[in-house]
Order: sequence, then C-alpha cells, then structure tokens
Amino acid sequence: MVLMPKRVKYRKCQRGRRKGISTSGSKLNFGEFGLKALENAWLTNTQIEAARVAIMRHIKRSGKAWIRVFPDKSVTKKPAETRMGKGKGAPLYWVAVIKRGRILFEMDGLPIELAQEALRLASTKLPFRTKFIRRGMVQ
Repeated sequence: MVLMPKRVKYRKCQRGRRKGISTSGSKLNFGEFGLKALENAWLTNTQIEAARVAIMRHIKRSGKAWIRVFPDKSVTKKPAETRMGKGKGAPLYWVAVIKRGRILFEMDGLPIELAQEALRLASTKLPFRTKFIRRGMVQ
C-alpha cells in the first residue's frame, strides 16, 4: 500500500524550506503513546510504509495505531546524464514535510513496554531522530 494523494492541484511542486518547528500536529490527539520528530526532514511514502509495517508486525493486531503524516508533496527528478534545460523532471515519489515537534505515529490499547518497543522499531526506519512520548508527559 503506497501512500500518495488521489489528486493534486499541481503535479510538480517547488522544494520549499524545511526550517522551523511544527505548530499543528504537535500534540497527541488519538492514542496514549506517540513518536515525535526531533529534526526537520522529508519523509517518503516508502519510509512511512516501512515504519507502519514494523509497528504492525510488533503489536500483532493488539491495540490500535494511527499514522499522523501523509505524503502530499511530489519530488521530481530528471533522468541521469540529461543536459540542462528542457523543463522540470517528472514526479518520482511523494514526501511529507516533517518539522521538529511533529507527531508521526500514535498508539493506544497496549502496555507501555510493547508500545515503546514498537515505536523504537519504527524509528529505525526513519531518516531522523525521534522521541517516544506518552499522554500527560511534559514534552
């Protein structure tokens, strides 16, 4: 299951900037435990899927997990050994722009040790540092 938008207004987007902190999506909304980003980065659709699979394999259908990020930005690339000019390349993959403080995954309905290990396994699939958080904890 590859995450990507059904439709977008523009097929090709500009790169934008990855600085700053996340204002929206920085608090736990659904579950008791969460995985919070500590750095700014792009998270690709395959990285999100790899982390999701790692979580689901570890919890074995107990509890519930939520994915709080969605890749809605297209990344384009021109073919290798192509001369300059002749327009922007074709969309290659999709990314979610992650700013530090953003909650990536949430979990509920399982013991803290199981949730902590599942989110640790998920964090190894991600290209930046993360932090395990729980509801009521000072962040």
